[in-house]
Amino acid sequence: MPQPIDTVKRTIAEVVAARKTQMSPGGLFVEAFAKDGFGTSVDYDVTITDSLTSSRRKPRYPSRNMLKVVNLSADPQDFYWHESPPRPDDPAVDGADLRREAANHFHRSPIPPLLTTTAWVQVPDTLWEDPVSFAQFIDYRLVVRLATAENHTILRGEGGLLGMPELGRLTDPGPFGSTILSACNEVEQMGSTADGLIINPADYYRLLGSGTLMRDVEDNGVFIVRTRLVDPGTAIVGDFGHGALLFDAGRSTIGFAEPPPGTFAEPGVALRAEIWERVVVNLPTCFFVVTL
Repeated sequence: MPQPIDTVKRTIAEVVAARKTQMSPGGLFVEAFAKDGFGTSVDYDVTITDSLTSSRRKPRYPSRNMLKVVNLSADPQDFYWHESPPRPDDPAVDGADLRREAANHFHRSPIPPLLTTTAWVQVPDTLWEDPVSFAQFIDYRLVVRLATAENHTILRGEGGLLGMPELGRLTDPGPFGSTILSACNEVEQMGSTADGLIINPADYYRLLGSGTLMRDVEDNGVFIVRTRLVDPGTAIVGDFGHGALLFDAGRSTIGFAEPPPGTFAEPGVALRAEIWERVVVNLPTCFFVVTL
């Protein structure tokens, strides 16, 4: 059964409420800055994009929230399982005509090397003299920039979902009148449930304004992430809850650093934030990049 969308949102709300009782990444950095000045570098024993909260009445969730996160610092592991579709020369498998997944192959693979996600901001001159504003700038600008960079890692970067050739491609809406609904059906025909949709905002609002598809999909328990990092005219549909993992180092760093050439339009004091993570897909037959 699909997880109700309200349950997902309640879970996120509970996590956000718990984080409000903890000192923010910006607060911790400003506390260290009071002692170490422009040599400050802070290591966090959490992934700070997971600390990101929003005061918006209309939240927009990052891709991270779609995935089951494995904190390798808290729960170390070396391998993961995954499946692959049947090969053309495979012998017939009993029952695979009705249960397609019965013909899949099972695999055990080492966790691939985690990728570095980096974000930069330029600190407005003398902002560091106001601890409250400086902490807010880190929390709501640097960490937000890092969350955008994380979306790129998960979706478009090396090892990102959009670069995985094993994910299905679907262009035919079939009898459903929508490739999104057609993909949801294909996932269920594989014995799973399409519980997530990642879509460009331009397509989300176009579909929202031209009918009830977006509302119907969300009401049916599909968690929707809107991001510019999916090309307009396409979307990702899949079983994110059971079919993919985000391996996470469970640590982060923020510090003053010299940015690479071309990072900013003018010189200035810069902060760099970094996290380490990698997405893998256990059930590639339960994911589709669809053409809208």
